[in-house]
Amino acid sequence: MIVTTKELFKHAYGKYAIGAYNINNLEQTMGLFQGNVQSKAPFIVQLSKGARSYTHKLMLEALMRTADEIFPDAVFAIHLDHGDEATCMDCINSGIYSSVMIDASHESFEKNIEITKRVVDAAHAKGLVVEAELGQLGGVEEHISVSEADAKLTDPKQAKEFVERTNVDSLACAIGTSHGAFKFTGSQGLHFEVIEEIQRLLPGFPLVMHGSSSVPREEVERINAAGGKLQGAKGVDENQFARAAKLGVTKVNIDTDGRLVWCRVHREMFRDEPEVFDLRKPGKVFMAEYANFIAHKNEKLGSAGQVDAVRTKF
Repeated sequence: MIVTTKELFKHAYGKYAIGAYNINNLEQTMGLFQGNVQSKAPFIVQLSKGARSYTHKLMLEALMRTADEIFPDAVFAIHLDHGDEATCMDCINSGIYSSVMIDASHESFEKNIEITKRVVDAAHAKGLVVEAELGQLGGVEEHISVSEADAKLTDPKQAKEFVERTNVDSLACAIGTSHGAFKFTGSQGLHFEVIEEIQRLLPGFPLVMHGSSSVPREEVERINAAGGKLQGAKGVDENQFARAAKLGVTKVNIDTDGRLVWCRVHREMFRDEPEVFDLRKPGKVFMAEYANFIAHKNEKLGSAGQVDAVRTKF
């Protein structure tokens, strides 16, 4: 069942967070749906601008329609991650997306408001909902690259003004996370005081945490043991998800961790079974491994076991 993120957020707010998982292909799609059905969790499928151009946007959209048919017990939203204005408009008109994210956080405050407002107006006219971003996360994801020096935490007062002037449905806040596998150096971590102040100024308004992969040490070590070179990779402590959820963080984006699982499975297969040339073999292993990974993340987010309660709302 395809729903909007706004509907999911109503049920989750203040209780748990919903996992928003980026996918790019068939194997990730199957593992993602299997893991969420297995853990009985509502979820968000994220398709980025890069994913849409990796094969073809229509291929991904067809996968979503087919997955909805194959997994009738799944309750999920289909979301554009980190879209520019043109991509948002294309997704709004596609007929498959239930929400879009407009990322104009690299623009000035006023320009960000201007662009976001146009996307919000177009989306709301068709019953879709919109996520925007204020502040800048460091790191690299898709076409986005922000140095640690240029990363900026979200100003809570600006957040309130931004939401009021754009009528956006949710807001991605820069609270200390970053994109990619190298999130923290030294003792850096999440700035819960920023989330608390935003929640105080915008009570009941759903917040989004980007760059939330935990970069599991075991995955990194296994990748490196199979020839990888991920030195110093460090992510978000997944045990902090529950605390963030209580402060209004209703959507947690996880992309890098899924790529690590994909990389680890294939590196180990190529190392241990060099005679294998049928990529369906590691593909099957990955789908099962990714499903288990998703189920584990949902437990940490608190979304596991919530799907039946969510379904009664529709």
